[in-house]
Amino acid sequence: MRRFGICSLVDDDRAGQDFEPSFLSRRPLTRRAFDLAAAAHSAQRRHTDDVPYVVHPLEAAALLHSLGFEDHVTAAAMLHDALEDTELTDDRIEAALDDRVAGLVRALTEDAGVADARERKAALRDQVAEAGTSAAAIFAADKLSKVRELRARLSRDPDAAQSTDAVLKLDHYRDSEAMLEGVLGEHPLVEQLHYELEALEALPPHGRRVE
Repeated sequence: MRRFGICSLVDDDRAGQDFEPSFLSRRPLTRRAFDLAAAAHSAQRRHTDDVPYVVHPLEAAALLHSLGFEDHVTAAAMLHDALEDTELTDDRIEAALDDRVAGLVRALTEDAGVADARERKAALRDQVAEAGTSAAAIFAADKLSKVRELRARLSRDPDAAQSTDAVLKLDHYRDSEAMLEGVLGEHPLVEQLHYELEALEALPPHGRRVE
């Protein structure tokens, strides 16, 4: 399997200066998951700041690592968007990693057969809640990262506060917080998500609330 670093995804001429978070060296499953995610998401950029998209799942994995979650949980966090957004398959994930990782990634993947966006997000929240605390923790880390991305997006583009997309995202994040409180209680990730949502409401970028 080819090994990746963040800089090599930005500019191949800088491959010798690759940024590779040190926590990956202590998590063999997560290290392999990072290689899979980096390859699968290689053509994608994050809209907020135009960095390689893999920075987002890497942030989710790092949050979970900092709270002491097991290697298979942080590995699944690295791949939580892969089945939805790339050509990576469930069988490939299970073969490269293990069935625990593959099972968590499945639990975090939307049902593409649900056409309506709000209904699809609601079905995903129910699916995550039923999958247990590990899936919920990954979901919480994902949403925490996404709320921070939304704030950054609104800082750069104040008009986005009135977009249908931003309204849908924020409604989903609020509903996700409520679900996560029911599954995880006063977990640090849930508490931080609660704060970020409160701050976005009370102190929105440029004073423009999403509505």
